[in-house]
Amino acid sequence: MLLRIRVRLPDRPGSLGQVARTLGAAGADVVQMTVLERDNGRAMDDFTVAWPAGADSERLAGGLGSVPGVEVVGIWPTAEPQGAFPDAAVIGQVAAVPERGLEILADAVPAVLSADWAGLAELEGEDEAVLVHASAGGEPGAVLPELRPLRPRAFTAPDGTRFAVCPLAAGGLALVVARTGAPPFHRTEVFRLEQLAGAANAVLHRARGAAPL
Repeated sequence: MLLRIRVRLPDRPGSLGQVARTLGAAGADVVQMTVLERDNGRAMDDFTVAWPAGADSERLAGGLGSVPGVEVVGIWPTAEPQGAFPDAAVIGQVAAVPERGLEILADAVPAVLSADWAGLAELEGEDEAVLVHASAGGEPGAVLPELRPLRPRAFTAPDGTRFAVCPLAAGGLALVVARTGAPPFHRTEVFRLEQLAGAANAVLHRARGAAPL
């Protein structure tokens, strides 16, 4: 199985290597690392690791927590996106089948952003949004929390579900991503979602013979 591990650590030579060695000693195989932010001598990084199915991830948290200056922000299950460049692969799939482009985008986003599910939400009235399409794990027809102001952003619902949302060029639609048992979506993840949505919008408008909005 794959896990996503988010840590804060000192932004100095050797810290990253110490975290990687600790993960290896615990039995985790690092398959990917992403720097989310660096500021005031601290960094926040995401590690994707292969971890034995059924093994207790508390061993990972305990090992990392013993490294001086390292704070474990979250550990949660994830899926491996397709291809070495998943964002490009998603846009390629959208371009190949434009009549299902937005659904393909929503179905692919959970693996890209280590989320539980994603979907297309239609805004109705002043404060209601309904899920008109959902990837595995979502519920089409579900009423979602207030999505306005409709702009690329992350927020947490009253039940603790973490959301990221981005408007789509198709009128009244938004791309919504959700996960539980995980930290809030980082601003770099929201930016990545915005870039994916923008690329998909451009491809779909070109496929329809119109200029991108």
